[in-house]
Amino acid sequence: QAQKNLSLVAKPLELTTYWRKIDVPGAIVDRPGVSDRGVVAPVTGIVTRIHAYPGDTVEPDSPLCSIRLVSESLHASQLELFKATREIELAKAQLRRIGDAAESGALPRSRVIEIENQIKLLDATVQAYQQDLRARGLSAESTASAARGEFAAEITVNAPGEQAVRFASLNQAEANEAEPRRIPFAFELHELNVELGQQVQAGELLCGLADHRTLLIEGRGFKDDMPLVQEAAKKGWDVEIEFDQPSSGEWPAAPEKLQIHHVANTIDSESRTFAFYLVLENSWQSYERQGQTRLLWRFRPGDRVRLRTAVDKLDSVFVVPKQSVVREGPEAYVFQQNGDLFDRKPVHVLHEDRLSAVLANDGSVRPGLYVAQNAAASLNRVLKAQAASGAPAKVHVHADGTVHGAH
Repeated sequence: QAQKNLSLVAKPLELTTYWRKIDVPGAIVDRPGVSDRGVVAPVTGIVTRIHAYPGDTVEPDSPLCSIRLVSESLHASQLELFKATREIELAKAQLRRIGDAAESGALPRSRVIEIENQIKLLDATVQAYQQDLRARGLSAESTASAARGEFAAEITVNAPGEQAVRFASLNQAEANEAEPRRIPFAFELHELNVELGQQVQAGELLCGLADHRTLLIEGRGFKDDMPLVQEAAKKGWDVEIEFDQPSSGEWPAAPEKLQIHHVANTIDSESRTFAFYLVLENSWQSYERQGQTRLLWRFRPGDRVRLRTAVDKLDSVFVVPKQSVVREGPEAYVFQQNGDLFDRKPVHVLHEDRLSAVLANDGSVRPGLYVAQNAAASLNRVLKAQAASGAPAKVHVHADGTVHGAH
C-alpha cells in the first residue's frame, strides 16, 4: 500500500549518451521583415473609404483603403502624360501626310527625320510619366486612362501581392487529417492608423498586416554561456523546447527540438545578456464570423518558452529522473528494487539539471538493475525511520510485536 501511495515506478538502467544542457529562458518574437508588414500611402490624399478593419483577414492584392488625390504634382504628371500622348498622335499624322511628298522629292528627307526624332523623344517622355505614375501607386489601368485624358481622382491601396507570401508555413503535402483545417493564406489586419476624412502624406503608415506563419524564438543567455551557445550553433546541436501552453489535440504536435538560426552580435547593456534565435513554423485555424474569415494562431509573439541547449556530450552513462536520486551531504543514492524491497545504492552523479541526473558507469550500479524512478527522498526517510526504530534492515514488525525477516 505504501508503494502504491508513493506511485513507485522502477525501470532498468541502460547505458546511453547524454547531452549536457543549460536551461535558458526564451520568448516568441516577430521575425523582422516577415511577420509584420506596414502599408503606407503612396501619394498625398484624403482617406475616403476603409475596406478592412482590425481582425479582418486580407488576401494578397485585396483593397485596404481608398484615397482621394490632392497632390498637384500627381495631377500635373497625368496632364503631361496626356499632352505627350496627343503630341505623338499629331506627329504621326503629320508624318503620314508628308511621307509621300518626301518620297517624291517635293520635301527634303531631313524633314521626315526631324519628325521621326520628335516622335522618339515624345515616346521617351510618355514612358517616363508612366513610370512616375506607377511609382506613385496608380495601376496600369489608371495610367492608361490618364493617357486618354481620363484622369484618376482616387486610388485604392492594396495589400502586398502574391510575391509577398512566398514564405510557406507548413508543407501542405505533409499535412494529414489529424491536423487542423487550413485555408489559403491571408494576412490579418492587426493595426489601423487612419480614419475616414483624414489627410495622409505620401509615405505615411496606413495600417499593419500580420503574417505569423514563421516566427522566431528568442533565447536569452548570460555572457558566460556565450561560448557554449556559439559551439552549439556552429556544430548544429539541437535545442530542446518547452512551450508555456497546454497541449491540445486540435493542433499538430509542437516541435520538440530546433537548431539555432543565428546568435546576436550585441550584448544588452542593462541585463548583460545576449540573444540567440530559432526559427519557428506556426500553425493556424480559421472560423467564420459575420461573413468574415478569422484566424487563430497557435503561437503568438510574447509567448514564453524554456530552452535547453546542448553544450557537451557524456558517453556511456546512466540517465535517470532527478527524483530517483537523493543526497545526504556529499553522498548520493539511488534505490535498487529487490523483490518487494528497495536497497540503497551509492552512486557518483556526474551532472544533474532540472529534470535528469547522470550517473557514472563506475561499477556501483550496472546495466539492467531496476531502479526507482521517483520518490527517492521518501524512500530514504522510510529507511532512516526504520533505522531509528532499532529494527534491522529488510525486516518488518507484525502487530503482535514479533519480528520477521523479509518474505
